[in-house]
Amino acid sequence: MIVIVDYGLGNIGNVARAVERLGYDVAISHEASTINKAQAVILPGVGHFKDAMLAIHRLKLHEILRNVKDKPIVGICLGMQLMYEHSDEGNVDGLGLVPGNITLINTIFPVPHLGWNNLISNNDILNKDVYFVHSYQAPMTQHVVAYASYGTNIPAIIQYNNCIGIQFHPEKSGDYGLKILQQALQGGFINDSNMASN
Repeated sequence: MIVIVDYGLGNIGNVARAVERLGYDVAISHEASTINKAQAVILPGVGHFKDAMLAIHRLKLHEILRNVKDKPIVGICLGMQLMYEHSDEGNVDGLGLVPGNITLINTIFPVPHLGWNNLISNNDILNKDVYFVHSYQAPMTQHVVAYASYGTNIPAIIQYNNCIGIQFHPEKSGDYGLKILQQALQGGFINDSNMASN
């Protein structure tokens, strides 16, 4: 069973349908008992970082998610950003599951970063177009598995311990997006420490 965390902000319906297409049973919940039974946990997210963290604290999900150690936690879009220590969007702390801070995309191109863009990775399998919608980004560190170029390098897939972040929307990225989501739910990607310097 895959549990999609419900805290009131997220593209939950589309994510649930994508996971079901992969053949998994899906539960949508914010209850610790359900999350603890999951094979993997998805933290979705659409909207403002501060609003999301307020909802997460109100439901005490920060305590529950910080105690998930033995299974993948897959953050999608804003959900990926929430796993970091802090965000400039609202100047608020995140879950602290992944080291680093979220900042506004610094680029000569229009923000938000909206639409299809190519993934760049040392793994040729990941070098495909996927669908982005976001104005803030994670840092380029050794945890980056794939990134996109948009006048600056934007982490697109990260992995740190059992936390896997997907900045784009796999559920809107066709069959290829589903393949990436499948791999994330199965434990993730081989991290290449050279990505941050590319």
